[in-house]
Amino acid sequence: MQSESVQNLAPDSLGRALGWFSVALGSAELIAPATMARLIGVPYDPKTVSLMRAMGAREVGHGIAILTRPGTAGPVWSRVAGDAADLAFLGSAFGNDGADRNRLITATAAVAGVAVLDVVCAQRLTSRTSSRPTAPDRVVEAITINRPIEQVFSFWQRLENLPRFMRYLESVERLPDGKSRWRARGPGGVTVEWLAETLSEHENALIEWRSVPGASVENRGTVRFNPAPGARGTEVHVDMHFRAPAGKVGRTIAWLTGRAPSSQLHQDLQRFKQLLETGEIAVSEGIGLRRPGQPTGDARKVRTLAGVN
Repeated sequence: MQSESVQNLAPDSLGRALGWFSVALGSAELIAPATMARLIGVPYDPKTVSLMRAMGAREVGHGIAILTRPGTAGPVWSRVAGDAADLAFLGSAFGNDGADRNRLITATAAVAGVAVLDVVCAQRLTSRTSSRPTAPDRVVEAITINRPIEQVFSFWQRLENLPRFMRYLESVERLPDGKSRWRARGPGGVTVEWLAETLSEHENALIEWRSVPGASVENRGTVRFNPAPGARGTEVHVDMHFRAPAGKVGRTIAWLTGRAPSSQLHQDLQRFKQLLETGEIAVSEGIGLRRPGQPTGDARKVRTLAGVN
């Protein structure tokens, strides 16, 4: 019956109870260390009193951490580590002359029981945190490109062109079913693939896409194309939402690309502008555009591929 009541108790409530228990136990060990030593069957001596006070300060610290960070697994796991230290102390006390073995057995059983509660609470809090979906990140950027809207839209519409200015993309492959396969590489050579689909497309105005359900990198977004004021070309507005998984891929595109997503998208659009306006991109020797670069070499070929001749 007791185990069922513990299982039915919310982890936050169990955590708070353990927090107050830590504060109460630690306070007793700080205020009356000699009395607490006798209660658990440990012989009284100055060394034991000092140790009890240190254990009390630790318990109070754990309790305060749990109560000030409710619902967080970390402080409760710290209590688990403290339980292990207490059990080791009690185990060593059995070999001391003058120890009360009956009281030591009772104290050990009590600490073991509390340790079980600590582990249950910490595991449940950890499980809840890891299963809670993270909010998607959003990146919004815009740029003006001095080229007709038809050319800008046509280039972006051909998804195979995207890796030419998006540094983290290795390839985008169109599939027969109307979807596309995206492949990206991050620091350390880690590669990730996902499938995406175009939701809507309006000539010279809008492209909207999303990753398919269950994709390794969840993302969706829109690219809007507007005539720039004063006949200065085309405004490109990109609005992206993404949620990358935990694990070797990392939680965000920032890990994948080695920089903040907004910074990466800004640099990608700058490369897009260079490619369409000049037919070439300053190619860096490393990741990003902050290192000295050099022209791609064959500007005419690049302009042909970009469709801006």
